Amino acid sequence: MKLALCAFSFMAASAAYASDATNATNDRSVPDGQVPVSIESSSGESPQVADVAAVLWRQFRVARQEATLIARAVISAANEYAMSPALLLAVIATESGFDRQAVSVAGAQGLMQILPAAHPQVFASGNDMTEPAENVRIGSSILREYLDASGGDLGVALKRYSGGGKGYAQRVVFRMKEFSASLHTPSDDAARVALAGSP
Repeated sequence: MKLALCAFSFMAASAAYASDATNATNDRSVPDGQVPVSIESSSGESPQVADVAAVLWRQFRVARQEATLIARAVISAANEYAMSPALLLAVIATESGFDRQAVSVAGAQGLMQILPAAHPQVFASGNDMTEPAENVRIGSSILREYLDASGGDLGVALKRYSGGGKGYAQRVVFRMKEFSASLHTPSDDAARVALAGSP
């Protein structure tokens, strides 16, 4: 029950992110005790990409250039599939620990651990699963499909994404909370407001 409530909050936060992404401000104030997120971004880099990249290299020791590639992939997929970047980051952290070369014993590949044989509808022979943009796009499309099929039930979608892994959904939700705090994404209060406004 606790996971379901948490999942509902984060799904609403995803919707809030999707509608508010274009209205992001440059306010980068942080509460005492939290690591500031902003970093100097290259010319033309969006604040969202810069913020995600900063979290990756500061908290996960991902090299800066690699962190920027992953951040771009996450923000692009989050916008395309109307999901919170915190959700995608949490899945990647749980699946591969941000190692784009990761390959599981079952043959799942890359950041979001895509299993080509299980998803022939989204996987073409030329796909490079070590390329962050490609891997995160495909992984996000699969997760979006599972979310839609489950009526937005994040727990069910994550269980299906992991192939039924025990405790997987709880690990992802825990990571989501961490990323939401680091990135200052919509709070549970904002999620409750979004839920109240949904049919």
